Amino acid sequence: MVSGVARAGAEDDRRSVSDRPLDRTADRLSGSAGERDGEPGRDPVHDPAHRPEAGTGPGRRRFARLRPGDRVVVIAPSGPVDPARLAAGAEVLRELGLEVDVAGHALDRRGLAGPERPGWQRLAGEDADRAADLQAAWCDPRVRAVLCARGGYGATRLLDRLDWDALAAAVRGTAPKILHGSSDITALHAAFGARLGVTTSFGPMPAGELFAEGRGERRDRSLAHFRKILFGDPDEPAVAGTGAPCPGRAEGPLTGGTLSLLAALLGTPDAPPPAAGRIVFLEDVAEAPYRIDRMLTQLLQAGWFDGAAGIALGTWTDCGDPAEVEAVLAGRLAPLGVPIMTGIPVGHGPCQLTLELGAPYRLDTGALTLAASPQGGAR
Repeated sequence: MVSGVARAGAEDDRRSVSDRPLDRTADRLSGSAGERDGEPGRDPVHDPAHRPEAGTGPGRRRFARLRPGDRVVVIAPSGPVDPARLAAGAEVLRELGLEVDVAGHALDRRGLAGPERPGWQRLAGEDADRAADLQAAWCDPRVRAVLCARGGYGATRLLDRLDWDALAAAVRGTAPKILHGSSDITALHAAFGARLGVTTSFGPMPAGELFAEGRGERRDRSLAHFRKILFGDPDEPAVAGTGAPCPGRAEGPLTGGTLSLLAALLGTPDAPPPAAGRIVFLEDVAEAPYRIDRMLTQLLQAGWFDGAAGIALGTWTDCGDPAEVEAVLAGRLAPLGVPIMTGIPVGHGPCQLTLELGAPYRLDTGALTLAASPQGGAR
């Protein structure tokens, strides 16, 4: 994601709270939605769906699906959150039957290097506080999902502040919980997937414009798909594309996310693992075609795409002339010689479907579909 004021409007799909007063303490993260590990009929330790062999590689396990009454926490690891949108988004989550808490620092604000100043880029509070909210929510055994309120910028600044041993211990020997978000949250998806060996959820966020304020069929479709992925649906529909510049079929774990974050992570301890054997999903917002070309070139020259099984391209909202963007994507990616499908409604567009990063998917350009394998995370 590009930092700066120019991106703020295009990235509005990220902000959410409750109609209840916000509790600004860490204690807000604990509470009353029933404990998962001791519930009748549930044995997450011995459930085959949560063993490594049911996942997408050594140690990779698919997250456990939600159920009505489950407790979720909304955090703000990136940009500042609009309180009204947070309240509206949290109410949507409650309508799905979830118990919703909001992290203590979700409405904090500060500049990149100190106090806020008019027109300067902002974060949702201090790095240490944002990291602490994420850590507390993930490590709370009563919490089944950690939902990021919005994107923007700032998630990469948390990666070296998290206690990864504690985060891993929180999902060891139990059903993995959900980390959900998109855009700037790609940094957390990459790190959680590689370090913790769990799948994560890429989709619309509670304090985003579509989730909190959207109207119409595309919003309804987005929320219905969000529910199907997070709660589980045996008839989960495939995600449909619109074009196939390179025909073919591919199978493999799904990797990727927002292009600019993937490029920004290269050379860091949390660089996304190489795409060999995987289906790559890419999207972005407010990136000029030359910047898209530059980031793809960076990933190509780094060898990140080597051995990729296939590519699924999402939305490229506010990225300039769509024809030029399409030409850039085809020009840089077609030489890989793998199946490529375009136009899946995932990313920053008016319709935002949800994908499970790290889970096994099938790409079929003839049918123009991207379909997840049978869900391994049902409880």
